[in-house]
Amino acid sequence: MKDKINIGILGLGVVGSGTVKVLQQNADSIREKVGSEIVIRKVAVRDLNKRRATDVPREILTNNPIEVLDDPEIDIICELIGGVSPAREYVMRALKNGKHVVSANKELIAKEGYLITAEADRLNLDFQFEGAVGGGIPIIQPMRNALSGNRVQELMGIVNGTTNYILTRMTLEGADFDMVLRDAQAQGYAEADPTSDVGGFDAQYKIAILSSIAFNSRVNVADVYVEGITHITRRDIECARELGHVIKLLGIATRVGDDGVQVRVHPALLPNAHPLASTNDVYNAIYVRGDSVGDVMFYGRGAGMMPTGSAVVGDVIDVCRNIRMGATGRVRTNTFEAKRMIPMVDVESKYYLRMQVDDRPKVLASVAMALGDHDVSIETVVQKSTGRDLAEIILVTHTVREGNMREAIEDIRSLETVRQVFNWIRVEK
Repeated sequence: MKDKINIGILGLGVVGSGTVKVLQQNADSIREKVGSEIVIRKVAVRDLNKRRATDVPREILTNNPIEVLDDPEIDIICELIGGVSPAREYVMRALKNGKHVVSANKELIAKEGYLITAEADRLNLDFQFEGAVGGGIPIIQPMRNALSGNRVQELMGIVNGTTNYILTRMTLEGADFDMVLRDAQAQGYAEADPTSDVGGFDAQYKIAILSSIAFNSRVNVADVYVEGITHITRRDIECARELGHVIKLLGIATRVGDDGVQVRVHPALLPNAHPLASTNDVYNAIYVRGDSVGDVMFYGRGAGMMPTGSAVVGDVIDVCRNIRMGATGRVRTNTFEAKRMIPMVDVESKYYLRMQVDDRPKVLASVAMALGDHDVSIETVVQKSTGRDLAEIILVTHTVREGNMREAIEDIRSLETVRQVFNWIRVEK
């Protein structure tokens, strides 16, 4: 058994700094848990002179990642640089050199995780990525281990803290999207270019990873439907409240029959009683339904230096234990089933629809007829006069196929008495 296990770190940004801090401040406890000392041998950074959020000895820094990847004394590589390339090449080189890999790179795992995991399996090496989803929330390990005896029926999660913060502020304060986004950027909750978050792409990567594990099937991220929150208005949130709902950006993955899955990311109305409805601010929550365990939910800080650093160090500890016991490569690729992806037009849901119409007789009847022509029935409807001979219609449908709903909305837009269809949003159970 090794008395000292050396790790190399690629990247010393937010996650890398958090990882180093956790390893430093909890060094004694970690050594007791592992049975060996964990030593940070080398850290690759872009700029050797940049001020950093954590203290790292200057002599272990390098601006050449190859020095870390090819060091024969390093046992584990922590890939914390983000993006697909050159991260993919670095990870594959590390595996080729016989090193175990820990990553928090959601985009890399979502797009290339299948090939990387297969290579790690072939070489009997560990490839761990708890930090890629949910920040400090343990979800990957529970899905791969503790819940592996289940046939997962559904996953539903709030997996992006930025959008949850924005929607929470809009809900509690009645604020507009643009104002809250600017404030989120000022506080560091949103990037200068927030597209990945508000466009839903960050959540798309994460739900692709989770659904691949949950359904034992390779889920191509390009096949995951994605829709962001930029079209959600203060008025939509007010209407949702009046209907007893809140609006959240959700990642949803559902088993359909024996051979199909639906995987999607979009805003949705959730009833106030739903377990996810009270998840606010930058917190994340992931709700899992298994055939044996029933309903379970994982909740916590979904991002940030220390929470994600905690997840990375947890993976490092797990790999170190495996190294000491000579039991690496235990948890192998589980994407052994081939599932067909159900297209978004075949998803069945309820829908919220808000529009502006002429305030005169038979307008609501014409809207109802346009819906009915596509087998869409109305569950709830409210019509409010807004002045100037105009009215607002807010309705919720019964469950219907999305393709039918889209066709019905196109017909409604063509009605002479309908001035504007403001928004339509899915309503989840």
